[in-house]
Amino acid sequence: MKIEVGSLGKLAFEKGFYIYIGSAMNGIENRVERHLKADKKIHWHIDYLTTSGFVKIHKVYIKESFEREECQIAREVSSHGLPIENFGCSDCKCISHLYKVKDFGFLDEIMTPFEK
Repeated sequence: MKIEVGSLGKLAFEKGFYIYIGSAMNGIENRVERHLKADKKIHWHIDYLTTSGFVKIHKVYIKESFEREECQIAREVSSHGLPIENFGCSDCKCISHLYKVKDFGFLDEIMTPFEK
């Protein structure tokens, strides 16, 4: 599918699993609930995907920390997949915060599944 993603323009997404790495230093539950909604004001790159009607969220993982670890986690995920360049990383120097992966089971080793 092709989706218009703000200033990134129209991007092509192959069918498969994708991992998005975001941060929420305060209010993780509210941030996750917002990302899970299909009907919302588009604010972040990920919103273009979650409002498209083509995306199904399979699982949400969290890692609680008092320090920003978003880029470190993105680097770790990068060894398991292919980046969608410049996605979700306009405020850092990462190549991406969205990766196409074969599976996401490896996250069980570094993060905790989110359960409300």
